[in-house]
Amino acid sequence: MPLIGNYEEAKAYLYSLKHHGAKYGIDRMRLLGEKIGHPERRFPVIHVAGTNGKGSTCAMLEAIYRRNRYNTGLFTSPHLVFQGERIQVNREILDSDSIVKYTVELKSLADELAENNPDDHPSFFEFMTAMAFMRFAEESVDIGIIETGLGGRLDATNIVRPEISVITSLSLDHTELLGNDLPTIAREKAGIVKEGRPVVLGCMPEEAENTIRQIASERNAPLITIREHFGHSMLDYPLTNLHGEYQRRNAATAQLTGQALQSSYPLDPGDSLNALQRVDWPGRWDMHAAGAKTVILDTTHNREGAELLAGNLEGLVVKTGRKPIIMVGVLGQERAQAIMPVIARYAGEIVLLKPLQPRAANFQMLREAIPDGFTGCVRSSKVKTLFPFPGYCSEGEDGETLVATGSLYLIGEIMEHLYHEVPVREHLLQ
Repeated sequence: MPLIGNYEEAKAYLYSLKHHGAKYGIDRMRLLGEKIGHPERRFPVIHVAGTNGKGSTCAMLEAIYRRNRYNTGLFTSPHLVFQGERIQVNREILDSDSIVKYTVELKSLADELAENNPDDHPSFFEFMTAMAFMRFAEESVDIGIIETGLGGRLDATNIVRPEISVITSLSLDHTELLGNDLPTIAREKAGIVKEGRPVVLGCMPEEAENTIRQIASERNAPLITIREHFGHSMLDYPLTNLHGEYQRRNAATAQLTGQALQSSYPLDPGDSLNALQRVDWPGRWDMHAAGAKTVILDTTHNREGAELLAGNLEGLVVKTGRKPIIMVGVLGQERAQAIMPVIARYAGEIVLLKPLQPRAANFQMLREAIPDGFTGCVRSSKVKTLFPFPGYCSEGEDGETLVATGSLYLIGEIMEHLYHEVPVREHLLQ
């Protein structure tokens, strides 16, 4: 490939790394970390894993520490519209010039690693992880909040030495990589638990929690749970501006994490509670104006998420007095089977969409996952047909509230069409 001289060439190079296939493991990241001088050791880290809620919890933690006048680093994935969303300092996304700079620097090192063994060439996600570590070190962040990409034990982010590890929730997802039962998946997630470093747990099934407790005990890692600290009543959990009762569990997880680090990284309780009312985390039951209509965007990508979505949809039906039009697209048959029965329960009409991702469930998969008893209209469409220009949705009547749900990639595509005249087209880098 020719030298990288601009952002389009950097994007093309990074996207080309996707064609190497899935590279699940940590060995390459260790080699790359050594090549770049282990910048992840130059700032304190909160490391967050979990099946659901880890992104929201990371956003809450970032809001808490920034409100308390810390310089924050936030690394999450995937992005919605702009690639630089993954790597933020004080919520400023990484700009395109910096992505070019880091890509050029990392490409040279990646080529060196691949000289002896082509399999040692870092993947796209490993490139982005390295960029985050480098930027956070260069910006001298006071705290880096790092979300795992997949699992924990073998995730590229797991070369960090965190001040504290956080596991937000646990359910069956990515079973082809993480395992087919909760204890096995719990062991993968608990791979982020480090010797002598505290662990915070959100709500999860007892068999998963017991597995993590055992691992934490073996590693002399003090473990605290939000149920132990806040009890079982949701009324005792902190409030947040993010919609949905489950977000109070994420808020409790973030608040408890801050309290566990209080002696080293002091927080003002009032500022922390205030921060939970100002969390910016798009795509989570997130309302957007589309002319005279309202479109709710909500990422839901697995069975546990579908159960949480049901609560929000039920509340919407009660509030509006009607079943909404629901636009939906997911990745893979398993996720279609998890979400479509919930959609059918609350939808007046269903519009099937296919995210621009190789793993996207096709229309037949989505249709076959709809229960036979659904009597509403079901039709297929495209994002660009539903959202032909910014600020407009072709579905529904004026004054109506519609819901778009499923893959985060789909939600990113819709946001791109809602807000950008010229397509950004960075979803292909996911």
